[in-house]
Order: sequence, then C-alpha cells, then structure tokens
Amino acid sequence: MQNKTVVVGMSGGVDSSVAAYLLKEQGYNVIGVTMQIWQKDDVSAVEDNGGCCGLTAVDDARRVCDRLGIPHYVMNFRDIFKHEVIDDFISEYVSGRTPNPCIRCNRYVKWEALLKRSLEIGADYIATGHYARISKLDNGRFAIVKSITDKKDQTYALYNLTQEQLSRTLFPVGEYEKDEIRRIAEEIGLAVAHKKDSQDICFVPDDDYGRFMREEGVELPPPGDFVDKEGNKLGEHKGIHQYTIGQRKGLGIAFGTPIYVCDINTDNNQVVLGSNDDIFSSSLLCKDLNHMGVERFPEDKEIFTKIRYGSKGEYCKITYLGEDLCRCDFVKPVRAITPGQAVVFYDGDVVLGGGIITR
Repeated sequence: MQNKTVVVGMSGGVDSSVAAYLLKEQGYNVIGVTMQIWQKDDVSAVEDNGGCCGLTAVDDARRVCDRLGIPHYVMNFRDIFKHEVIDDFISEYVSGRTPNPCIRCNRYVKWEALLKRSLEIGADYIATGHYARISKLDNGRFAIVKSITDKKDQTYALYNLTQEQLSRTLFPVGEYEKDEIRRIAEEIGLAVAHKKDSQDICFVPDDDYGRFMREEGVELPPPGDFVDKEGNKLGEHKGIHQYTIGQRKGLGIAFGTPIYVCDINTDNNQVVLGSNDDIFSSSLLCKDLNHMGVERFPEDKEIFTKIRYGSKGEYCKITYLGEDLCRCDFVKPVRAITPGQAVVFYDGDVVLGGGIITR
C-alpha cells in the first residue's frame, strides 16, 4: 500500500513481530509501537510483570524493529489502562463477577487510545498480531471474521470493537497458521521466533487476584458462608472475590463427591456450592451490547454463541428485553455461565457482536 502508514502494536512476541514484517512486505510504511501500561516505576517490579507489560517486551520489540528497518516508539498508556482495565477488574471481582480484562484492554487501550494517538501522528491504520480477519459485509458493516486456524482464533476477545475502529484496523496474521508465523520469523532471523506465548493476565501473572488487590489497597469482601442450594451452611469462604462460577479447586472444603461453585450471592455474602449438574443453565441475560456485523441481532433463528474464550459454543435464540438488554435461550444447557464474562454471537465465521453476561 504505497504511502499508507500503519502503526503496529508490538508486544515483543512473534505474532506482532511477523505482523510488522508482513505489512512492510505489502508496501506499507510501518511504525512499531509498544504500549507502556505497567503501573510501577520500579524496574524489578516491571520485569516481574513479564508478558506484554514488562521491559523485556520493549527490548524484544525494539530489536525486531531494528531487524526490520522500521522505527520503534514506546507510548505511555498507563493512566487509561489503570482506569479502564485495572479499576474495572477490581470493581467486578469485589462485586462477585468475573471480568475479562483482555476484552476491555482491546477495546479501550489497544484500539481507542492507540488508534487515536496513531491518527494524530498521521497514520492511516493500526495493526496487531491477533489471529482474526476483518471483512466489509454486504450490508455495508465491518465485522471481525475468524482466522483460518481454530487453534488460535481470537475473535471472541475482539467482539467489542466499533465500526470506526474496524475500518482502521489490519490483521495480517489472520491468514496464517501459528506454525507458519513461527517459520516466517525464523526465516527472516527474528530472535522471538520461538518465544513462548503470553497466557496470564499481564498485571496478575501469578493468578493471585487476592494478593494483587490487597497490594492495590482495595478493601476486600469479608469471609462468609458456603451454602448449598437450600441455603444450608456448609462452611466458610475467604471472600467472594476468590471464587468464580464452575470453580472446583481451591475451595478449601471437602465432600465425598466433587463440588462446584454454582452461584455467588453478593447480597448475603454467600458462595453457593452444588454438583456438576447444578452449574448447567439454559439461559442468560446480557447487557452493554455491541452490534458489529448487524445493526440488531436476529430474533427469529438460532445463533451460534460462545460464553467464554475457550468454549466450544452452543446455539441460542436471542430475545431483546430492551435496547441494551438481551435474553439468550440455549438449545442445550451450557456449563458455568459466568456474570462478568462476554457472550459473543456468530453467523458462521462472522462475529455479529455480543455483550456482557449479567445473569
């Protein structure tokens, strides 16, 4: 693309590195940008974060850009990351819900903030190393489309992007398998060719959410009762922020049969336990809707739906209960519907949109 400029969000990983290479090969003027989102100035603390937040990410991205012969910059998005991602994460957990911070980071940091800054410096597009594609549909709307590889498909976490953001976004690695991306990186001599993928929430790399919130000075919910479905006390929990629907391990309470978290009652500070059968549900409510591939979700047919990133999906029928509220009735009961997580609707490989599960 002669004279078109694209800012590539570079995490120091192989996917975003090869994305920058592919776009340069396609003729774009490519600028590499690593987003500074870590909250602490202490070098050792920042290093401990790892993933896409640590200083190693900056160093790796800079070396890749040097290798590719493109400029590299670090842009500070610390404040917006704190406000839109970390504060929301804490608020949701304290309220007994289970958020997906990567979805909010995508929407408000990697797109809203990065795109705004990129357009200000004269760029035409932004790009990332996500395994997804973008298509302009026959109805004139832009939509996320699944990548060619189901193993790495990341469309679920991108359902919340706006039409303007999609019109300014490129996903070059969505046309490739992961092995192909690593092979390309190896062939062009990138040191990150076999770098391990980041898996954890970047600002809580040890998955100890309670520790993280204590260190943030958050007043955490107090201990309360484990109860069964009838409200009978079974034991004492450590605080509702420590639990999520479907959880089995780490409950600190033993029975003769497997037992799971099947509900969190914030009003009474209770965690409800039950059998595996008790965590299957036939419907959910969702709000904060984002209509992507359509202006309104179809109510007259069954829609393929995912209720978490790793779910295989199930079909449901959608009913609007208001402009920003839907009920989804599933063809078959689904396991561990979790308030705070996203529900995403598909038409084949095309993302129609989604919302946040409330119940």
